[in-house]
Amino acid sequence: MSKKTVRDINVTGKKVLVRCDFNVPQDENGNITDTRRIVGALPTIKYLIENNAKVILCSHLGRPKGEVKKEFSLAPVQKELSKQLGIEVKLADDIVGESAKTLTNNMKDGEVVLLENVRFDKREEQNDPEFSKELASLAEIYVNDAFGTAHRAHSSTAGVADYLPAVSGFLIEKEIKFLGDALNNPERPFVAILGGKKVSDKISVINNLLEKVDTLIIGGGMSYTFLKAKGLSVGNSICEDDKIDLAKELMQKAKDRNVEFLLPVDVTLGKEYDKDTESKIVKVDQIEDGWEGLDIGTETVKKYSEVLRTAKTVMWNGPLGVFEFDKFAKGTNAIAKVLGELDATTVIGGGDSAAAVEKAGLADKMTHISTGGGASLEYLEGKILPGIACLQDK
Repeated sequence: MSKKTVRDINVTGKKVLVRCDFNVPQDENGNITDTRRIVGALPTIKYLIENNAKVILCSHLGRPKGEVKKEFSLAPVQKELSKQLGIEVKLADDIVGESAKTLTNNMKDGEVVLLENVRFDKREEQNDPEFSKELASLAEIYVNDAFGTAHRAHSSTAGVADYLPAVSGFLIEKEIKFLGDALNNPERPFVAILGGKKVSDKISVINNLLEKVDTLIIGGGMSYTFLKAKGLSVGNSICEDDKIDLAKELMQKAKDRNVEFLLPVDVTLGKEYDKDTESKIVKVDQIEDGWEGLDIGTETVKKYSEVLRTAKTVMWNGPLGVFEFDKFAKGTNAIAKVLGELDATTVIGGGDSAAAVEKAGLADKMTHISTGGGASLEYLEGKILPGIACLQDK
């Protein structure tokens, strides 16, 4: 089911409340260290300005827990937005109070006002109908363009849609398109790569993907639970003993559904969890006590790469080793490099996988990098995201 976007609704002369994701990292002096999320919001904002809407932006930043805290103010965002748009964006001192009302009441077409951090009001995260109503009263149309918080049912991400016509911005449209098409209508072979520390974080994802993919590639910390489930010794590697039976069931499900289920054939071990620790590569049936697996090995990289080179759609969520340590980032980087060379649709779930691809300098080689870690994970699990469900269907 596709959702209406700003293109499907008349915005001229209308006050449009846009929920953006301006949750950007800053240094100790309040300088924004990564402007990607702001840049990502520009297409929707510019479209609204060009179509003579009155643009009211809102977002959260950090976790002020319902209190006004200066270090979580959107002032740095207002500065950066003004620079990027080349017009003065006005910042309200509050969210739905006197300042917000005064600024939004006196807007001209094409002007932009930014409300203060929505999480300065504790009612935001409670999805309080009163707060949603107060937010909605500032505008005539609601646009959600914050995929990173689309899995949260908060006032500014879902609640306001009860009181205003609600459509998506271009960022969410793109997310639904790439994540949705890859999952529901993939060009085959469809290969998913799952990494990360724990099986427990990804049970629903594995379950959902086993019904859709041709091949499932496993790496990262969670591979040791599967290796142990196959009767192998994993030394000091991270392993969830209480999930061994489940791992067996998932491997059986893959078999029953004719899904190729790939586990590492060799791993890079470390003596301890440290960037400079002694390391060696061994076959998976030779992991000794006192060593822990921190990356996939060279043979595994070779094997996974061969499979990936035949793929037409690839979805990747979670790094394949401890990519924060250069010594143990080799597997993740090698696979990212292969994906960058493919003639295929490559979709990267947000969070650590996105960070790994960025770190490897290969972001521009991917078809789509999701802007939401938690949201893309829930989407892969087949869950309904409240921030998207609340938008009008086409």
